[in-house]
Amino acid sequence: MTLRIAMAQLDMLVGDITKNTQSVIDAALKARDQEQADVVVFPELTLTGYPPEDLLLRPSLEPRIESALAKIQAEVTGIHLVLGYPRRIDGELFNCAGVIYQGQLLVEYAKQKLPNFLVFDDKRYFSEGRDAALVDIKGVKVGLSICEDIWHPEPIAQAKDAGAELILNLNASPYHIEKMGERETLLHKRATETTLPIVYVNYMGAQDELVYEGGSFVVNAKGEKIMQAPWFKSGLYCADFIVNDGQSHKVEPVSATIAPALSEEASVYQAMVLGLRDYIEKNRFKGIVLGLSGGIDSALSLAVAVDAIGADRVQAVMMPYTYTSSISLEDAEEEANLLGVKYSVLPIESMVSAFGDVLAPEFEGYGKDTTEENLQARTRGVTLMAISNKKGYMVLTTGNKSEMAVGYATLYGDMVGGYSVLKDVFKTLVFKLCRYRNTLGYVIPERVITRPPSAELAPDQKDEDSLPSYDILDQILHMYIEQDMSAEAILATNKFDRDTVYRVLRLVDLNEYKRRQAPTGVRITARGFGRDRRYPITNGWHIGE
Repeated sequence: MTLRIAMAQLDMLVGDITKNTQSVIDAALKARDQEQADVVVFPELTLTGYPPEDLLLRPSLEPRIESALAKIQAEVTGIHLVLGYPRRIDGELFNCAGVIYQGQLLVEYAKQKLPNFLVFDDKRYFSEGRDAALVDIKGVKVGLSICEDIWHPEPIAQAKDAGAELILNLNASPYHIEKMGERETLLHKRATETTLPIVYVNYMGAQDELVYEGGSFVVNAKGEKIMQAPWFKSGLYCADFIVNDGQSHKVEPVSATIAPALSEEASVYQAMVLGLRDYIEKNRFKGIVLGLSGGIDSALSLAVAVDAIGADRVQAVMMPYTYTSSISLEDAEEEANLLGVKYSVLPIESMVSAFGDVLAPEFEGYGKDTTEENLQARTRGVTLMAISNKKGYMVLTTGNKSEMAVGYATLYGDMVGGYSVLKDVFKTLVFKLCRYRNTLGYVIPERVITRPPSAELAPDQKDEDSLPSYDILDQILHMYIEQDMSAEAILATNKFDRDTVYRVLRLVDLNEYKRRQAPTGVRITARGFGRDRRYPITNGWHIGE
């Protein structure tokens, strides 16, 4: 006998329970009628979308969830439907997985392990479940688990002890660069501990800074990957199991399609595209406008914008000033032409001069400094926001993680905007991503990639006049931001000099106030600026302690 399980890797809209419910119904009926599936499995908290955050605290949540479950029970028959949703039971809110069949809720499981670290705040909302939950499907005892449960041995061992022969794991596991390999290692460990096959169903889509790349997969009782769904692609992906009564391994998955692995650059680029696309579409922006400087960061941001929503909805604006080089003007125009976007050149000399005239009495007696440089950036920010207001286009900022870490950005200037695809991308990775994007089609001029980065706010200015080389800077930032290493621990690696390390760490700490006012952006690393890293702006912590 064969048991066919459809993994519903879908993109939901957080908070739109009505629309999400209809998507569940449509997918379940498609799994039943077109895929001939016996079971369809949806990810964690599918009905609310993920993460719902404080929407879970609203009094109207409970009746909306009850109404949604009733509608699904009434409209979906002929297939076992496994679904994630929040539910209040005896006054406590639980993160649940329920199994619906022939109009009945057969069994309900409450998530036991509640993560409360990095981007996760489960303990703010949910109570812990305590018991295993099994359901009989075509004679197979199927155990349920939810996301973090699989990262701990106890819930799966508990299900095994209760008689489970197969584990379904419902996930909303967000993307970061190392996550794909971590999941495979984890499921290999759990499967070999319990000698049970596991079906891992993951959410697909983006919510603000978090990206969920799908990549649902199946391992057998030996922990071997038997089936792999694509990453960054919605759909129904089926896995077949042979059910053999009386054998030591009653349920064995049948070898199926394994989607090809993605390189680091490919996965990061697709995460950036998905994050931006969902942010634009779900918030109903008409399009994107961004400042195109002729530099590498804005060139990569423009390519991502076009790949996300199409060239016809993207406008690039070059805003030259006295220090803008002819090379930058030429390269920006070439980028815009290669990608086929609307391109405008709006010189800002007269606007900067007008600001200078108005401020002259206040500046009397002071010499020129970075104030004048920042006026250029802020004039560009005002210009982009005016276009945004008039056309309904969202401003896409173009600063990278290296710059944001050390404050190499102008508040209310180049930080102005609604979203950033490079917010969690170090400068050294920006170069790699540009090379990667050009393998898909040449859109970023070679000179943009190879010439020294510059803000062009002063004559002959180069980034490395103010900062260490990006190769050095990014290594230090990775250790400090993502690994929480102290100054002395970084120095103990014997890679960097003391003055450089202390200077970089001081810049990171001093510029927390800027990052708090920066737009949200795609989370790429295991610890980005935003939900992951929450440090006080005002603090007296001494570097090196």
